[in-house]
Amino acid sequence: MKPELVVMAAGAGSRFGGLKQLEPVGPNGEKILDYALFDARRAGVERVVFVIRKAFEQAFHQQVGCRYRKWMDVAYAFQELDLLPQGFPLPGARSKPWGTAHAILAARGETRSPFLAINADDFYGRLCFETLTRFLARPARESAHAMAAFTLANTLSEHGTVARAVCTVGPTGLLQALEEHTGLERTADGIGERGPDGAYRRFSGQEPVSMNIWGFHPGIFDQLQEGFARFLAGHGQDPGAEFALPTAVNELIQAGRTKVLVLPTSDPWFGVTYREDKPTVVARIQALIEAGEYPVSLWS
Repeated sequence: MKPELVVMAAGAGSRFGGLKQLEPVGPNGEKILDYALFDARRAGVERVVFVIRKAFEQAFHQQVGCRYRKWMDVAYAFQELDLLPQGFPLPGARSKPWGTAHAILAARGETRSPFLAINADDFYGRLCFETLTRFLARPARESAHAMAAFTLANTLSEHGTVARAVCTVGPTGLLQALEEHTGLERTADGIGERGPDGAYRRFSGQEPVSMNIWGFHPGIFDQLQEGFARFLAGHGQDPGAEFALPTAVNELIQAGRTKVLVLPTSDPWFGVTYREDKPTVVARIQALIEAGEYPVSLWS
């Protein structure tokens, strides 16, 4: 059974200032997501599930989803605030999605097999998709998953702080821990983050980080559903709390309930965290086109 692709595209793009999932960056108006779908398709993926908000379904379908119907089976899942376990009321102050782990849960009804999961606004590169599809093609236990890891220094923005999940990897390549850092930045003194207590922590830049590109078996759904109930019990009344995928997976690892193989990648990562990042992204994609990695027009 060929793996599917789940694209988490319900974010509001607050730092970017709009729906960055729809921002053109290629020579013919291609979006970063177009390059991800192109890479997934040539890695053997034939079905994609877009996780979006119902409010921009029409715009997303017209500008994104309809472009792939000749090459892939396209489905939609909706990440809405009222997608909650039974017995949990919707907080009145909540206005944004519950986070990336909740996005995966939203895709449950549309996902039929092992799947890759990605952000809609990150450029991951061809090798990530090939490595993860090979992993998912192997016989594996339902509780065994994989994650592609990038090097921290290669994932920063020159225009502000970023959030990254820094990985601790064991000697056999299994993920031992994920720690979220929400204020990472490059300065004249190197890479660091100022914590809530005011202390400044430095990083070498060589740390492996999660950029939310995963290979999951279907067993992840039950595990995340249980974790979401625990999250709501503790944080459901906080309008800003998010059920983040790295944090949810880390909890499963610490409880001994899952194993995640870390697959390092040398591919470049880039994205449009801030609007000022766009010119750099456009230039880097043009360089890849000139190097022959992508055609000038992706889907012609």
